[in-house]
Amino acid sequence: MNHFVHALAFSAEKHKNQRRKDAQITPYINHPIELVNVLVNEGGVLSWDVLCAALLHDVLEDTQTTEEELINHFGKKVTAIVKELTDDKSLAKEVRKSLQIAHAPFASHEAKLVKLADKICNLRDILVAPPAGWDLKRKQEYFAWSEAVVAGVRGTNAKLEKVFDGLLQEAEQMQ
Repeated sequence: MNHFVHALAFSAEKHKNQRRKDAQITPYINHPIELVNVLVNEGGVLSWDVLCAALLHDVLEDTQTTEEELINHFGKKVTAIVKELTDDKSLAKEVRKSLQIAHAPFASHEAKLVKLADKICNLRDILVAPPAGWDLKRKQEYFAWSEAVVAGVRGTNAKLEKVFDGLLQEAEQMQ
């Protein structure tokens, strides 16, 4: 529990000046907190390592946080999960997206859980409060890409997969 609260405070500090891309420019920290909510309350996931990794899943990618810093604060297990979820920002966006699809089937069970929750949260955001300037085509492309990523993690958590599939059905109604 202490580890989890520390991860929450750490993530909040690291993301304090970041905002989501929705029209309301909501605080970024809402996103990792929502992942934890989805994992616990919809997926029944109670692993502290998974929940801490969910809170920290974007710190290596989107902040100045180092791998060593994560190891010192949260240990090798949580850091390894976060590393699996981290895109190499030196690569082109399309390459990063392709790599997510390619690597998904080979991720650890813990990373697959976080990835599922991340895609669920992102799809919900796109349905309810999409990034400013996203047209229907861009939303549909994101849903199709997410479906390809999640195809590689199927069999990880039936409850979360059912939630994801429901969001895909909602997206089909998007106009």
